[in-house]
Amino acid sequence: MATKDPTAVERANLLNMAKLSIKGLIESALSFGRTLDSDYPPLQQFFVVMEHCLKHGLKVRKSFLSYNKTIWGPLELVEKLYPEAEEIGASVRDLPGLKTPLGRARAWLRLALMQKKMADYLRCLIIQRDLLSEFYEYHALMMEEEGAVIVGLLVGLNVIDANLCVKGEDLDSQVGVIDFSMYLKNEEDIGNKERNVQITAILDQKNYVEELNRQLNSTVSSLHSRVDSLEKSNTKLIEELAIAKNNIIKLQEENHQLRSENKLILMKTQQQLEVTKVDVETELQTYKHSRQGLDEMYNEARRQLRDESQLRQDVENELAVQVSMKHEIELAMKLLEKDIHEKQDTLIGLRQQLEEVKAINIEMYQKLQGSEDGLKEKNEIIARLEEKTNNITLAMRQLEQRLQQAEKAQMEAEDEDKKYLQECQSKSSSLQKQISQKEKQLVQLETDLKIEKEWRQTLQEDLQKEKDALSHLRHETQQIITLKKEFLNLQDENQQLKKVYHEQEQALQELGNKLSESKLKIEDIKEANKALQGMVWLKDKEATHCKLCEKEFSLSKRKHHCRNCGEIFCNACSDNELPLPSSPKPVRVCDSCHALLIQRCSSNLP
Repeated sequence: MATKDPTAVERANLLNMAKLSIKGLIESALSFGRTLDSDYPPLQQFFVVMEHCLKHGLKVRKSFLSYNKTIWGPLELVEKLYPEAEEIGASVRDLPGLKTPLGRARAWLRLALMQKKMADYLRCLIIQRDLLSEFYEYHALMMEEEGAVIVGLLVGLNVIDANLCVKGEDLDSQVGVIDFSMYLKNEEDIGNKERNVQITAILDQKNYVEELNRQLNSTVSSLHSRVDSLEKSNTKLIEELAIAKNNIIKLQEENHQLRSENKLILMKTQQQLEVTKVDVETELQTYKHSRQGLDEMYNEARRQLRDESQLRQDVENELAVQVSMKHEIELAMKLLEKDIHEKQDTLIGLRQQLEEVKAINIEMYQKLQGSEDGLKEKNEIIARLEEKTNNITLAMRQLEQRLQQAEKAQMEAEDEDKKYLQECQSKSSSLQKQISQKEKQLVQLETDLKIEKEWRQTLQEDLQKEKDALSHLRHETQQIITLKKEFLNLQDENQQLKKVYHEQEQALQELGNKLSESKLKIEDIKEANKALQGMVWLKDKEATHCKLCEKEFSLSKRKHHCRNCGEIFCNACSDNELPLPSSPKPVRVCDSCHALLIQRCSSNLP
């Protein structure tokens, strides 16, 4: 009998141990049902087995002090081959408690498992055998086919979620010894575990059915409450529709009234505007004519003043020479003073007339504020003012004639005494009188200008009032336009409410249909619960072959339960998903149950 190669036996033993440890870790983790910690025994044994596998056939490296044989060298090589492994290498180097290469390698394995990329990293190493030959012998596990098989088995560990604390553990001084007692099982232990599994499966089924019944009761109660709320909202919407219709009718009546009032207001305002425009135009024309005449008078008065000022200077020079003739001049001045008093009386009468004009202007301003009758009175007052201005001009002419007569009388008196002296006195007196008269005329013209300015201001104020009235009317028209817009918005809202009302009626009909469907579903669920009570959930260990295709289960061909019949099938024979009466969400169903359920659904359809 030929002896076997001891290295091949070692590789086979390590491969079997790796299979047992990976399979036990996956099964225990799935039954455990949560993330694994570093204290979990199957996980600790897995790391020990992986350490032995990586150490098999490792070359011994000589150093100055001792021989070095660690697995950190090939694991450190992964960073160059797989760029994503740089983060693990950097984090391992930054850990403060690690002092030996073996401790770094152990930390690297734990971090790779947490990242679920241990199989990818080791696959990169196995492909590059030229680089691995620097670290391993030719007969090492990592250089042979067993290493590729182990890497393929490591893919199944991606199902596990691990949360390992690397900082607090003493990874340098751990002793890696394989505990075979975990993988040797008695018949009694197997029977107890099977019983426990059966009990847990039955309890899970019972809890599942109770939760389904509770959920169905809650959905039915929620549907009843929704139906009640929809009925209440429907009644409220009907009441709101009736109120909205009444409001729309009222708004339409108010809109017609506002339109009629707006038309009347527009007609009145147009008539008033036409009348005011005509009055303003006539007043402006009269003001322009009067202003031109006053400007001409003012210019003539200024020219006469200049000429008379020159003459006055000449007379003053002559008076300085003729001081001796003062007594005779005083007698002539007394006579002239009488004429001056008479002229002053006439001036007082003219001032009274001007005050009357002012009072008339004030009355015109008050009457303008009153109404259209005031406008007619203004026209009459303007005619009176024109007559009084004509009278004033006639009085001025009469005064000039009287002045001329007075001058003639003075000349005759002076001719009797001394012609030359009387002529000088008459000239001086006439000049002084003319100067005083012109000054008085200037004062009167200034007062007339002030009156004209006040009159112009009153007209401007009237125009502003008319503009304010126009702006007020425009504001009212804008309000009417906004009311129209609001009325249109209300119409749109009414249409929207009608649409909502129809939609809610449709929704109520749909809810009634859904309630009938839900009742049918509840009956189907009750029938399904009755069927589930008699259904048996097949155990994983009892099934070794698929029921349909009869192929043997393995790591690549995994087991799957049908949620309808409870039998175990492979992935190809149970890749269908349908919502069952026991669960509203789609669940895994075998091909035969899938076909039966589809036939039932097609037969139930009308």
